[in-house]
Amino acid sequence: MELLTNFPLLSSLAAIIFAQVIKVPIQFIVSRKLDWSLVTSTGGMPSSHSAAVTALSTGVALEHGLDSSLFAVSAIFAVITMFDATGVRRHAGEQATVINKLVIDFNRFVNEAKDFPKAAEKEKQKKLKELLGHQPIEVFFGGLTGILLTLVLAYFFM
Repeated sequence: MELLTNFPLLSSLAAIIFAQVIKVPIQFIVSRKLDWSLVTSTGGMPSSHSAAVTALSTGVALEHGLDSSLFAVSAIFAVITMFDATGVRRHAGEQATVINKLVIDFNRFVNEAKDFPKAAEKEKQKKLKELLGHQPIEVFFGGLTGILLTLVLAYFFM
């Protein structure tokens, strides 16, 4: 049962859960809408990916030191993950927004066309997921969440 005593792993899992759950009240404060689906969705404030990888790196640093090979690997993994969250995934989300708008505009055009034969049953279209990546501030606070949560957990459990 060494897995249950693996501090970097447990702190990463705690950071993911904390970051996902805290999205609900943050969104409620911003929009006055309670959306529990945020607990299981990607994107949003804070980034749970960033929280997880920074918690992992912080946990490894606390257990093995900043000069260890394990810390080097986890730190580079964290940098790549956070870069991807603000880069490729964010741009994919922005493209999904544009594509979804194009689909809406196209459907409106088709529905308004005079000679368009009405189908017996309209085919439902699947909307592309737009909230894929993160704004840099979301990644920053996700990373900060992971570090601070791991330090608090280390204080109580290490």
